[in-house]
Amino acid sequence: MSWVNKCKLHAIKTIKYNDQQCLNIDDLWNTFHSTFNMALHHQVDIDILDKITDKPTSHWPSFSKEEFKLILSSYNNSSMPGSDKLTWSYLKIILKDDECLNIIIHITNACIKLGYWPLHFKRSTTIVISKPNKKLYDSPKLFRPIVLLNTVGKLIEKVIRERL
Repeated sequence: MSWVNKCKLHAIKTIKYNDQQCLNIDDLWNTFHSTFNMALHHQVDIDILDKITDKPTSHWPSFSKEEFKLILSSYNNSSMPGSDKLTWSYLKIILKDDECLNIIIHITNACIKLGYWPLHFKRSTTIVISKPNKKLYDSPKLFRPIVLLNTVGKLIEKVIRERL
């Protein structure tokens, strides 16, 4: 993968989890899933949400082309594309067209007005890569997950975050 620094894998052994070797893809999946999703089965007390007091609503001005252009210029063109396979360099070219940029701004303003975040912005793809410079890769802790999100969704999130 061109976006990952090259590293030497000194020794490859079977990954072990709970003193068991991962000998097939299902074992490997369960190992990484258990390692990277540790909060999966933890109980959450949602009653705490009832204790949050309502704040008065305020006016949220519409987003501008300048806000989007500023945020878009800060992204590195060599970053990994999102789950939509859209690279930042392509998105920058697409959004140079005012009509395309206006559509993204309209979507963003509609998300804020409706209080709705589209499902396709929430979907992700996770890939697992090895941590660099380890002598032996026999434990799931020697790998890390990289989560890829929709590129347009990431742009909109960053614009909203900058506004906040």
